[in-house]
Amino acid sequence: MKMEEEERKQLCLECLHRRIKSDFSDQLIFSYGFSHSPLPFAFSAVVQMANSSGEPSSASQFILVYIPGHQGDCLTKYVDEYVLENGGVDDDLTTSRNLLSGRTQNLSDGGGNFSMDGVGYGPLMCNHSRKFSCLRTITALFPVAQVGVCSYSALEEFTSDFLSGNLEDHVLCSLSLLIEGKASGRDSVNFLNLIGIPSFDESSIPGCLRHPNISPVIGLIKTSGHINLVLPKTPYTLENILHFSPSALKSEWHIRFLMYQLLSAIAYLHGLGVAHGNICPSYVMLTESCWSWLCVYNKPLFGFNLSSREGRCTTSTSSIMGCCIEGCSSQGLYADLKLSPPMDWHTQFDRWWRGELSNFEYLLFLNKLAGRRWGDYTFHTVMPWVIDFSMKPEENSDSGWRDLSKSKWRLAKGDEQLDFTYSTSEIPHHVSDECLSELAVCSYKARRLPLSVLRTAVRSVYEPNEYPSTMQRLYQWTPDECIPEFFCDPQIFYSVHFGMTDLAVPSWAGSPEEFIKLHRKALESHRVSSQIHNWIDITFGYKMSGQAAVAAKNVMLPSSEPTKPKSVGRRQLFTLPHPVRQTTTWKKLSSNGESARSRCQVNKVDNENSVLFRAANLQELEEASAFSEHARHLSPLYYYHQDDSAMHISPEKGFSRDNVRGSFSSSFGVGNQDVVPSDINLDYLLEHIEAEDAASMEYQELLLWREKSSHSRTLSEDIAKDIFSIGCLLAELHLQRPLFDSTSLTIYLESGVFPGVLQELPPQTKILVEACIEKDWTRRPSAKSLLESPHFPTTVKSSYLFIAPLQLIAKDGSRLCYAANFAKQGVLKAMGSFAAEMCVPYCLPLVVTPLSDTEAEWAYILLKEFIKCLTLKAVETMILPAIQKILQASYSHLKVSLLQDSFVREIWNRVGKQAYLETIHPLVISNLYFAPHKISASAASVLLIGSSEELGVPITVHQTILPLIQCFGRGICPDGIDVLVRIGGLLGEIFIVRQMLPLLKHVARSCINVSYTNKSEPIQSWGTLSLIDCLMTLDGLVAFLPREVVVKELIEDQSCLYVTVLLHTSLEITVLQVAATSLMTICQRIGPELTALHVLPRLKELFDELAFSQETANSSGSLGRSLKIPKTKVDGESQIESRMDLVLLLYPSFASLLGIEKLRQCCATWLLLEQFLLRCHNWKWENAGESSRIGSETIASKRPLMSSGSSSEYNPAKLLLNGVGWSIPQSQGSRSAKNLMPQRWVYDVHQRSVQRHEVTSNLMKLEPWFWFPNPVASWDGPDFVGRVGSLKDEFTWKIRASVISSVRAHHGALRSLAVCRDECTVFTAGIGPGFKGTVQKWELTRINCVSGYYGHEEVSISYYYSVCSLNSALLVLAIVVNDICVLASSGRIASCDGTVHVWNSQTGKLLSVFAEPSMDSAHLGSPLSPVSMINADQANMLNSNTLSSGILTSTFDGSLYTCLHHLESVERLVVGTGNGSLRFIDIAQGQKLHLWRGESTESGFPSLVSAICSCGSGTMQAGGAITSSSWIAAGLSSGQCRLFDVRSGNVIASWKAHDGYVTKLAAPKDHLLVSSSLDKTLRIWDLRRNWPSQPIVFKGHTDGISGFSAWGQDVISISKNKIGLSSLSKSTDEVRIQHYY
Repeated sequence: MKMEEEERKQLCLECLHRRIKSDFSDQLIFSYGFSHSPLPFAFSAVVQMANSSGEPSSASQFILVYIPGHQGDCLTKYVDEYVLENGGVDDDLTTSRNLLSGRTQNLSDGGGNFSMDGVGYGPLMCNHSRKFSCLRTITALFPVAQVGVCSYSALEEFTSDFLSGNLEDHVLCSLSLLIEGKASGRDSVNFLNLIGIPSFDESSIPGCLRHPNISPVIGLIKTSGHINLVLPKTPYTLENILHFSPSALKSEWHIRFLMYQLLSAIAYLHGLGVAHGNICPSYVMLTESCWSWLCVYNKPLFGFNLSSREGRCTTSTSSIMGCCIEGCSSQGLYADLKLSPPMDWHTQFDRWWRGELSNFEYLLFLNKLAGRRWGDYTFHTVMPWVIDFSMKPEENSDSGWRDLSKSKWRLAKGDEQLDFTYSTSEIPHHVSDECLSELAVCSYKARRLPLSVLRTAVRSVYEPNEYPSTMQRLYQWTPDECIPEFFCDPQIFYSVHFGMTDLAVPSWAGSPEEFIKLHRKALESHRVSSQIHNWIDITFGYKMSGQAAVAAKNVMLPSSEPTKPKSVGRRQLFTLPHPVRQTTTWKKLSSNGESARSRCQVNKVDNENSVLFRAANLQELEEASAFSEHARHLSPLYYYHQDDSAMHISPEKGFSRDNVRGSFSSSFGVGNQDVVPSDINLDYLLEHIEAEDAASMEYQELLLWREKSSHSRTLSEDIAKDIFSIGCLLAELHLQRPLFDSTSLTIYLESGVFPGVLQELPPQTKILVEACIEKDWTRRPSAKSLLESPHFPTTVKSSYLFIAPLQLIAKDGSRLCYAANFAKQGVLKAMGSFAAEMCVPYCLPLVVTPLSDTEAEWAYILLKEFIKCLTLKAVETMILPAIQKILQASYSHLKVSLLQDSFVREIWNRVGKQAYLETIHPLVISNLYFAPHKISASAASVLLIGSSEELGVPITVHQTILPLIQCFGRGICPDGIDVLVRIGGLLGEIFIVRQMLPLLKHVARSCINVSYTNKSEPIQSWGTLSLIDCLMTLDGLVAFLPREVVVKELIEDQSCLYVTVLLHTSLEITVLQVAATSLMTICQRIGPELTALHVLPRLKELFDELAFSQETANSSGSLGRSLKIPKTKVDGESQIESRMDLVLLLYPSFASLLGIEKLRQCCATWLLLEQFLLRCHNWKWENAGESSRIGSETIASKRPLMSSGSSSEYNPAKLLLNGVGWSIPQSQGSRSAKNLMPQRWVYDVHQRSVQRHEVTSNLMKLEPWFWFPNPVASWDGPDFVGRVGSLKDEFTWKIRASVISSVRAHHGALRSLAVCRDECTVFTAGIGPGFKGTVQKWELTRINCVSGYYGHEEVSISYYYSVCSLNSALLVLAIVVNDICVLASSGRIASCDGTVHVWNSQTGKLLSVFAEPSMDSAHLGSPLSPVSMINADQANMLNSNTLSSGILTSTFDGSLYTCLHHLESVERLVVGTGNGSLRFIDIAQGQKLHLWRGESTESGFPSLVSAICSCGSGTMQAGGAITSSSWIAAGLSSGQCRLFDVRSGNVIASWKAHDGYVTKLAAPKDHLLVSSSLDKTLRIWDLRRNWPSQPIVFKGHTDGISGFSAWGQDVISISKNKIGLSSLSKSTDEVRIQHYY
């Protein structure tokens, strides 16, 4: 008996740490122990390999399990005989083997001795299994495990093989060959059989491949008295998900997919004749992608038993509390504790409440229920600070005690600070961190932890004096709670580090041992016992949420990603106040040496309930009983105990030894060969994986399945118990709480009454759960039957078949090859868009990691297939973010592939140009600046150049030109400059003159102005580099302009930019050199006559300055500041070093261009300059040819290095001309071809200037746009920056907004405008000829109107305008299309003129018309009748200039429609009416739906709905406050706003938003509503606040605001001919708009 008790004891964490260190050396880093009990005892630990410097490596963590070895069990026998065979005793590893090495051996000897690689075994069958031998079972469960003797090198080899992906790579390669139609061997077929192809088989002979849902054991290591199992550590368990992040199981489908995986693994175990015996959430491991592994290493198999036989989700209830190492100090630390089985909630709470269990033990038990773990610094067991260390606490004194009704965080921060945090935070909260952080735990235990841990968790630089040195200082320093070591372990005070002193105890404690004793006594005191329930409420109870948390100032900051799995978190155990401890029978004994057992002892009674009957207060008893009952979910049960059952490996009924021998003799070695079709191939797989398009599962189908499955017999009762556990698990996943606890399970097993919560399950799930927990175990379905049930749709099965091979322990390249090959063969299309979407998270991590060229091709194929097969929403939310990550990473072959035009066009066709511009386009531009890779930059430049024409002028300017100009000075590469130049060439002369030159000149002048100021050196350097980039761009654009235009725009334009730069004495020398060479380029371009006439007169001042400053130049190497960049050489020549070198650059060049005589006539100081050149550079004009040559070479050699990049090997222009990249549209081929003719920035374009000018003139005649001139320097309009993905504040200068184009769209007022998602098509609605409403379609790329809709006739009269003509009033009847809406998903347009017209945007064909019933023919026949009913008040309410503004001024029939809003998510059209109601229209079905009527208004006339907007779905809180809710807002002509609940149609809120007509509403965020009005204000409403809410008001417009648009954090508003710019981020209540256009 004593020996059995010792075996049931585990190792304390300290002894486990020492044991691992002894067995595997210091190189194996101990992270923490896996303690399955409230106390620090365990047989497994999380370990990590060390790198060369002894620090933890970045590789994965592993679980090391110590299993006690017994002479008779099969696993020990197997490992011992293997070690003996290889001559290993305790030596280092001499060899290791994979258990698969014996899979081809013949087992036909059946009942005799069997030899496997020389390892002898006794009879084939043993006491543990009568279906297969233990050898076969071990091989099937641990097929990838390698065996070796204890050493670090053995463990290192095992883990290295796992991390390299070699263990199962051959299986995945075999599958890839099978998909490709090549010879693949048996591994692929055998693996497919494991995962259910052609079907799951529970009677097959086990093979030697690991089931993908069985946790891989990668090593079996022999140590003294133990067998060590090595497993990979997963980041989560299913228990973590249920406790800390239940939203990670996003939908019903994900729950079914998880259960399908578990059932697949269980079917495999049952096929081996093995019952798991303890299926519960803690034994379901989940990988990073939430793929499940079922733990089998802790099974009661092969003679070892670490699992509970009581079905609870714990493995230590049968263990004895204590360390199995003799002499261990922990035996004294925990000897007096009475925590013992059963570890259920009811028992432990009742014992604590009655005083039989100490506070310390009860708190440890609560920590265990909350998931906290001893030794895990990120989620350590927590205890309360009970004293404040100001003085020695006394029972009868209030001094020295900590207030347990407040959290330590609240005590440390103070109520004032917490109230401020709660009121000012965007997400209201008091507490932003855990009650016990990793930093605090490591600081508490700093004297015992390794320095590597302290450097990681506390501070990278170890400084011992920075750690608190006394307990009082430690308590004052931390806002966190305490740890249990301060109540039980004096070793924590003693330092093992040099330079760090021991932690000093208070003066009233003589030693750490005495302090521990007094501290523990304080915890168990009557004062603490009577208040500890308050601390429990805050840390584990009802004060963690709701109003109780607000009152206790204990509101936690919620997770920003609720659907992301978490392994740690705060679990709320109770929702009711925790009862006060019953202390009437508590013995207040003296502390003179008596143990805690004596202090906790209660009076003996005749029966265990006598204390409850003698309770002084019956109400307390009732409260405690009710509290215990409400928390019954804390003791979940998934299994029930069978008293007479001693085995979990059970034979199938009628399964005899003879049958086994016969089956072995007929087939063995490679698994079940006969049941798998021999002709399995790609077509068979695609047929098997194809998802049906059938409707959702029918209830009747499940009932039929239930009836059929009840007649099938389960193999054994133990296997039936596994099915029972599956039913419990399935129910808990839906209910978010356990199905059974001890009470409900007992009732069910005795009377067959189901728990009440079963009725809360969905009907289909309820059928499955009832079948699994059937009281008669013989009627429970098998795992195979469950897998084939209608509960699992074909999408689950097809997704599983595709994903399962990706979970093998294989190389990423093999995974990617398999996925790409399978996808290329059509598997994603076969399984359907939904199943393909479910597969995306398992494939994308393979794509975004660094790839070789071959792997990049596979990744490219996979991405393209997903884009083709997924829904539009899935592509936008899943694929585009992955593409963004790839484009943001360093150079890769995949990035270059994604930057090709063919791929981008697929994105355009799939998601539209708008989504591309918002997500991908900024990242394409980012590849052109800040040290880009040459190949990536080249590909990006080709993409930008080629796409510019198709995107059109407006988008190209705002999305490409402006962002690239913003990159000036930030390291823009030559390819980026080339993009600007080539786009200018593509779009022509007028585009360059009207758009690019003003922007570039504005940037250049801004940089010059910066040089005049006393800015910091970084800003000055930035300005210099920006000016260089600007001049380089201008240099390239000159080649595409006629000589006259060059002279007008660059020479005669106010002060010549180049001359201004050359005359500037404070600019860098490099800038002067670029300006000089660029000026000579222009002069060569315009010719000698224009140069002499326009350029030389402007250079007179410069030549005079240089001529008279020769002497100072000779004494100084540089008159300007030198740029902080290394000197460069171009073609072997250095750049200029002084300002006087400008003479060498300019004078010989002008002499060669103009002739010396002409130059001397224009330059009065020619003699001084020529003398300087002769003296310093040996230049004279007599040798004309030489001087000309020298001048030309000098100019070329003195160009900056940046200019040479434009003609590099990877020049995008060369790629374009060589046929790589984008083709030129035929419609614009003549113009584009001429603009792309030069391969370099050549200067002979003037020879064709006349021809190009004629082409440009012809194009101008065809274009309907009128190009406004850009703003002058004095313009005070708003500044805008391009969408380059960076903050505006990063730039020193901004680009002023400019009108790209303008056109008269309609003869009358323009009432509405709508933009398609691609930003290339615009629809305008207004008054056409004859005062009829028209809708025009504009293609911005073609810059003209391409079509229109003219179906709004006079019979649909809805609006009337009053027009004054001199002294008489004239009524003019006009039909106005008041609103238009683009129905993006269908390609249709809806327009409103009182009725709603839905028409085809391509053909203009009318599809349907919607109108309210009251709009009868009589009304339509009398269009003028409403005019006589005009209300004066209503007319005065509106703008007087109604015709120009297009705002309704007359009365409006309540049955007419006024405005439109499209709800894309549900494909509905919301239409406002003239009486303030909202009509819903189903566009797809072509029918009107329900009508929401608004509340009546106080005014005497009906208020029409003038604007509508909506927001995303969510929940509505009490009091009218909205948080991420689902609502629709309607603005009325009276200035009222109404908020409707989408689900019910009820009016959530109604308020007076404006003093005039509401013109537009928008919801830039879920909680924000922006409104504009004719009262000249723009208002922002925060819907999270209770009504009435005080809005942020933007004033400054002098006229009514007719509309606005939200762009990022900016709101751009329109008032007559002015544009206002305001910001959503402003926090003040009133901000005046300052910028207008």
